Order: sequence, then C-alpha cells, then structure tokens
Amino acid sequence: MVTALVTGGTSGIGAAFARTFAERGDNLVLVARDQARLDETAASLRHAFGVEVETVSADLANRDDVVRVADILGRADAPIDVLVNNAGFGIHTPLLAEDTTPHELALNVMGRAVLMLGAAAGRSMRSRGTGTIINISSTAGYITMGSYSAIKAWVTSYTEGLAVELAGSGVQVTALCPGWVHTEFHERAGIRESSIPGFLWIDVDELVAECLSDVAKGKVISIPSARFKFLMLFARHLPRSTIRAISGRISSSRAH
Repeated sequence: MVTALVTGGTSGIGAAFARTFAERGDNLVLVARDQARLDETAASLRHAFGVEVETVSADLANRDDVVRVADILGRADAPIDVLVNNAGFGIHTPLLAEDTTPHELALNVMGRAVLMLGAAAGRSMRSRGTGTIINISSTAGYITMGSYSAIKAWVTSYTEGLAVELAGSGVQVTALCPGWVHTEFHERAGIRESSIPGFLWIDVDELVAECLSDVAKGKVISIPSARFKFLMLFARHLPRSTIRAISGRISSSRAH
C-alpha cells in the first residue's frame, strides 16, 4: 500500500494531488495550517475513496513544525512512499520594500521547508531503494518576477541537484513547473484571471495527471501542456534582457 504525504494538501494543486492519489487507492498524510479544513478534506476523501488519511496541522514557516513533518518522512513504520512539496503562496511585496517579512516567510515555506523535507524523504527512501519526491516549482522560475520567480528557480535547480544525488538509488525526483492553473492560488495572489489569455490556462486535474505521467517516465522536470513546453523552450533561449521586459509586462497584470 502506497502512502503519499502532501504539504498544502487541502487546496489548489495539493488538493488535486491528494484526490488523485486517493482515487488510486493510496493512503494519505495531509499537511496544512488549518486543522478544520484538514478534517473536512480528510473526511471527504475517506468517504469517497475509503482510504486512510492522516492529518498534520503545521505551519511550514516555523522550523519546529517542519522538523515534526520531517520526522514523519523519516519514520520506519508506516513509511512515506511519495512526498509532494506543494505548500506555497504568491508574493506581491516589492524587492525594495522596507519590510522584507513577506519575502522571508516565502523563503521559509517554499525554500527551507522544501530543502528539509526533501532531505528527510530522500534519506529514508534511499535506504529503502524506492520512493518519489515531487517539488512544486513554477514556470515563473524561468522569468524574473521578484522573489517568487527567484524562489521557484531555486526549487527547480534544487530538484535537479537532489536528482543527481539520488541517481541510481531507486528514488525518482521531479520538479513540476506549472504555468497558470485554474485553482484558488491566483485569486489569493491577487492576479486577475481575465488578464491572462484563456489558452494559457490548464485544468488542475490535467496538470496532476501529466506530472504523474512524467514521473513514471523518469523525467526530472515536468512542464505540463505542449503550449507551456513551447513557451519555456523560448524562455530558455531568449536574451535575458527580453525576459526581463516580458516579466515586467506580466507583473503589470496583477491586481492592485
């Protein structure tokens, strides 16, 4: 029986991964801050799919809470077979803001927690010779929209480095780099959906299905949809000055 641990597992991409795993009959460990929402999500998945769902209330900006989750990933009894490092949020704060707290919080949740949980899972899975680590990055990491882009660029590079260290161990490591996905993430981030061309949006369940297909093929970087594969091919080869100009145009689409 496979057990998957999903951070940020009660909403957006994390919830879609949790639902997909439950549909396959996999047991779950869901990590999020809101215990009430965790309980509601767990009850719904248990009822719909008859799987076991463990919940962990944790704030991944808090290092002690990250350590608690890392301990779960390292346990020998009831081992975790799949880790989805999904917890995250958008960042509006300018890089020049006097208050850098939002950036520090983002680095803790989408940087430090990913590092610590990936390390804990990687050690445990390597010792068993099997396992999967999926880090949710973003196509934003290929452009230059403030600290969110910088952090997601790190997540992708970190994932590649972790894949190098775990090569030949039986552990698959993949960075999922989505573009615009129909979830509540963009509403929370203050991005007007109407400002983004319709053809650029992807359904969240299609996103998860394509990612898991790429994982099964052993791909280290998963960029769902042919249109975003094409766009990121251009992004990797365009002059950086052009990328910065495009990034400025995209940033202007955010709601104020």
